[in-house]
Amino acid sequence: GRSPAMAALCRAWRALLRARGARGDAAGRRGVRALRRSPVRVLQPQSPRDSPQSPAEPPPQPPPPVTERGAAAPGLWYEKAAPGDRRLGKVVTIAKSKKFRDNHGKVLLEGHRLIKDALEAGAVPQTLFFSTVGHLKLLPEAEIKRASLVKVKFEDIKTWSDLITPQGLLGIFSKPDPAKMSYPAAQLASSLPLLLICDNIRDPGNLGTILRSAAGAGCEKVLLTKGCVDPWEPKVLRAGMGAHFRVPIIANLDWESVPTNLPAGIQVCVADNNDPDTAAGSAPASPKTPVKSSPKAAPEHEDEEGAAGIPELAAQHYYEDWARAPVAVVIGGETHGLSPAALRLAASTGGKRLSIPVVPGVDSLNSAIAAGIMLFEGKRQLLWRHKQEDGRQKMPVPG
Repeated sequence: GRSPAMAALCRAWRALLRARGARGDAAGRRGVRALRRSPVRVLQPQSPRDSPQSPAEPPPQPPPPVTERGAAAPGLWYEKAAPGDRRLGKVVTIAKSKKFRDNHGKVLLEGHRLIKDALEAGAVPQTLFFSTVGHLKLLPEAEIKRASLVKVKFEDIKTWSDLITPQGLLGIFSKPDPAKMSYPAAQLASSLPLLLICDNIRDPGNLGTILRSAAGAGCEKVLLTKGCVDPWEPKVLRAGMGAHFRVPIIANLDWESVPTNLPAGIQVCVADNNDPDTAAGSAPASPKTPVKSSPKAAPEHEDEEGAAGIPELAAQHYYEDWARAPVAVVIGGETHGLSPAALRLAASTGGKRLSIPVVPGVDSLNSAIAAGIMLFEGKRQLLWRHKQEDGRQKMPVPG
């Protein structure tokens, strides 16, 4: 048997074990309930300034482009181009792709003279790239403030430019709308009822030179039919020397829409390479002539048209009387020459076929040279006629 003391010790030990077991079961049950709960969301430590109720902050943004105040004019801001700036790649794309120019309605201009002429005529600048702040001094400040000004390295401009000696100034402009342009006052004051129609002029240098002659002669308007090179192609712009912003240029016209762009009562004449004094002026044209002659008409052909359905036009030398206001001159390209539609339009207006005689054996003149001769002769005749009419109006009326 146990002693009373031993029995009491055993009872105390069993009581202690029962108490521990009860606590263990409760802890186990709590552990199971904890596993059924959602995991606890871990919060990032907050700064003392943040309140527990403040919303989560947006992700960090890249730093803004570095800007500097231009020294050329106070308040004129520009930014420095960062390496890999995607806007710079558009310069080459716009310059070389007619499709990009047409689809996006943008053109690339290069050099102080061209960009200044564009700004003064009301062309809308979008981005100007320049290598030194001094380039901005040559441009009207009020106009360039509307554009994004981006300073780039001159080495980058040399990479983009087609010029041997680039000036360090390039601009992306919205394609100008002739109806919205503000042409120089001196140009408008010297404008004549003389129009030029370009037919199949495909050489950029020739078209640019022709546009320059048209502006110099005081043409009222220039129409370009489909088949001509894009007038906003960089080589045309360079050869034009600012003519694009001195005379309205309507491009990409089909022959059906040409008459709607001409004033009422106009006479349309065509430039031809054949001498009207030889073989009735209908000798076959050389493949390299600026315009093709109209074929000799078949006798007694209905509607007085040749075998190919092309009307026969009266032929004369360019220096003889032909310019009666208003008048238009058609210049054809050196490869394809005049379109039959051009000859039909001339015939429908009572126009003539004008020839520039050259020494026998010499090939025909370049189309740009021929255009210059025709336009300035037309100007001379129009001014002479105006002077004669003005003189008759001032003569005293006999009593």
